[in-house]
Amino acid sequence: MKIQGKDVLVPTSMVGNYPNPRWWDASFGRHFTGDQEPPDSMNREALEDAMCAIAKDQEIAGLDIISDGRLHSDNYADAAVYYYLKRLGYNLKGGYLGFPIYSRLHAGTAEKEIKRYGAIMVEQAKALRRATTKATKIQYTGIQVLAQCTNDLHYSNPRDRALAVAKAINEDLLEVDSLGIDFIQLDEFTWPYFYEDWAIEAFNTAVEGVKNAKIICHICWGNWGGTPAYYPDETAQAGEIFDLTKRAEDADAPTATASVIPKSYEATMDVINLESCGRRSDDFGGLDVFKDNPLPDNVDFWAGVIDVKSTITETAEEVAERIRHLASVIPADRLGVTTDCGLILLQRYICQDKLHAMVEGTKIFREEQKQKKAA
Repeated sequence: MKIQGKDVLVPTSMVGNYPNPRWWDASFGRHFTGDQEPPDSMNREALEDAMCAIAKDQEIAGLDIISDGRLHSDNYADAAVYYYLKRLGYNLKGGYLGFPIYSRLHAGTAEKEIKRYGAIMVEQAKALRRATTKATKIQYTGIQVLAQCTNDLHYSNPRDRALAVAKAINEDLLEVDSLGIDFIQLDEFTWPYFYEDWAIEAFNTAVEGVKNAKIICHICWGNWGGTPAYYPDETAQAGEIFDLTKRAEDADAPTATASVIPKSYEATMDVINLESCGRRSDDFGGLDVFKDNPLPDNVDFWAGVIDVKSTITETAEEVAERIRHLASVIPADRLGVTTDCGLILLQRYICQDKLHAMVEGTKIFREEQKQKKAA
């Protein structure tokens, strides 16, 4: 892939939330609204300093693409959901969600027109551009996610609600795109459960008109509380604590990859980034789906090769082996690697080690490819 005019074999980047500097979470992260501050604002200076810290961790690890780390809030729920609902004009009061792993989250209430009531990721994009000269990536929560976690008292049907969200996000994407950001990512982490009948239309509406940045669609099973997501079945009663490894096998449930491939190809994107296929030895089977449903010519594939739900840091050789396996199906020049989801639930020093391992493992693979080419 060409990044800032240079060919990069198997580009590396991180996904989603990164542990913020604790001084940011202790104060500024609780009150950041996304609004532009005057040049001498303490909040603006804090945002830029915190973004520099997050970018520096990534640069030291050697990542090719530097991400915003979802700096805008001090916790996972705010960063992924509530921050966006506030910027879209929601009343945050609402009932709890029905998704098993997200049942501690509640739905904000739409009581008026959903629109962009203020910048969402623009100030973060400006801060990231100031923090690094490397390629940059700004990340958004997906349109289906935001539209689903809505207690709707305004729109007559879900499609109108979803398209209103998409148009509001589109305004922000276009402004971020104009700043020279290299990649814009949307996280559609409820697609693996099911696609709403408006899901693809809403996604495409959100990214319409983006001219400079490459569009990434990150699809995962979530990382709320570090819990592996799953399809519900009748193994246990609601609220019962049980061992997921003892669940009854559901023959009708698709694999993680088959649940989103090839349907996701209908969305307008340059890169599809899946949690599955590269993280653990037991999910490599998802690659078989690509044999029957090859990537469209205009789409690259990035896979999660770092397990963010484990405190154990992968070795460089383990990462290299995962990349080798991925490259047995996906051409190396159309492949990239990432963390499989956000790192926010891990200690920062563990995250630093995991990012370093991902880069070092990629270097091993790149050198092997170089030697094969020279042979």
